[in-house]
Amino acid sequence: MDMKRSSQTLQSLDRAHHMHPFTDPKAYASTGGKIISQAEHIYIYDADGNQILDGMSGLWCCNLGYSQNKIREAIYEQLGTLPYYNNFFQCSNEPAIEMAKALVDVTPAQFNRVFFTNSGSEANDTNIRLVHRYYDLLGKPQKKQIISRENGYHGSTIAAGTLSGMSYMHEQFTGVDYVHYVKQPHWFKDGADMSPEEFGVIAARSLEQKIDELGEENVAAFIAEPIQGAGGVIVPPSTYWPEIQRICDERDILLICDEVICGFGRTGSWFACETYGIKPDLMTFAKAVTNGFQPLGGVMIGDKVADVLNAGGGEFAHGLTYSGHPVSCAAGIATLQILREEKTIEKVATDIGPYMEQQWQSLADHPVVGQARVKGMVAALELVKDKNSRERLAPQSQGATFCRDAAIRSGLMVRAVGDSIVSAPPIICNKEEIDTLIARLTKALDETAAEYGIRT
Repeated sequence: MDMKRSSQTLQSLDRAHHMHPFTDPKAYASTGGKIISQAEHIYIYDADGNQILDGMSGLWCCNLGYSQNKIREAIYEQLGTLPYYNNFFQCSNEPAIEMAKALVDVTPAQFNRVFFTNSGSEANDTNIRLVHRYYDLLGKPQKKQIISRENGYHGSTIAAGTLSGMSYMHEQFTGVDYVHYVKQPHWFKDGADMSPEEFGVIAARSLEQKIDELGEENVAAFIAEPIQGAGGVIVPPSTYWPEIQRICDERDILLICDEVICGFGRTGSWFACETYGIKPDLMTFAKAVTNGFQPLGGVMIGDKVADVLNAGGGEFAHGLTYSGHPVSCAAGIATLQILREEKTIEKVATDIGPYMEQQWQSLADHPVVGQARVKGMVAALELVKDKNSRERLAPQSQGATFCRDAAIRSGLMVRAVGDSIVSAPPIICNKEEIDTLIARLTKALDETAAEYGIRT
């Protein structure tokens, strides 16, 4: 069977039997999608043999690209030693122990304990359990309300989906009733005539207003991504996070930092909370912790919370069959070793990150770009018809969808989020590869401008 027929067969079987996440099943059943069959370095290949530069690192997770033999070998070796055992009932396993210590070594000083999950969604569910248990043990059982942000993303289980501030998700399920939302720090969309710095303070103080509305005695925690990833790579103004930290510190509110997308080097620090000077009490991690080679997530538990849980006694009635899975933890240990030994994050901070920022900002001059946002190796473009009025290219974000598809045709995988094009390429890219990314994206922007009658 030749490659073309194989591709057609795969697409037919996929449409017939596979229900995809965040996909319109009716539309997909008729149109199908792209079958990815191979990957190496920073490139993926579809079943027809087309090479595509992966400008999304898989799903924000393959920070080190696809050709990491050290991780593969660690997985293979662990499968031959202990392929599985649980961490319930006073049991543990060596990779989980070593991975916990490795995480403590690279996270901020307040973190000395880890609760392992399989994903960021489960980790954020775990955060709710930890927060509620913490305040129960402190004799404050009424502190159950949690505040999140509009357009934030924290996962897709019922609880994590409620934490996510995306209304289109909420329309399809009944969420928990103790989650509330405040303004996102999206200056381009909501800042009107304010400076980014003025808007950053106003967006942050919407948290203070919500605490007053709910009553400080009832509010347990605020959860947020340092940079909103799935919401469109919303890079906050410089004034935003200092004001958020002040509010949480003054109001007895736990701060949960969701580092699922930003963690493990994407902003030039191990974690973006360090980039922004945030001191969270709980920190969610997943995705790049194993370079996407195995599912692993978890919560770094700050001493403030852990000390209360340990001193309070009683069982923490929460767990997952695959929590601390030995094979996943072996992959994580190998991933962290690569990041340390090859000084990958230092290179993002001093070399490739600044270069990516410089090259990405050059796209701000393109006629269909209203704003270019970038921090290290995560970036977005706001697409517009008119730069002054910020009028969009087309209804229902069709302009961004067109641009995304044009980029993929040009050999670049990016993502359309609303009217934005977002990118998070592997952090191991060199400058020539960043130049290729920018050139292919520019071609897609030119095609988009032509499609909507805008001169370039």
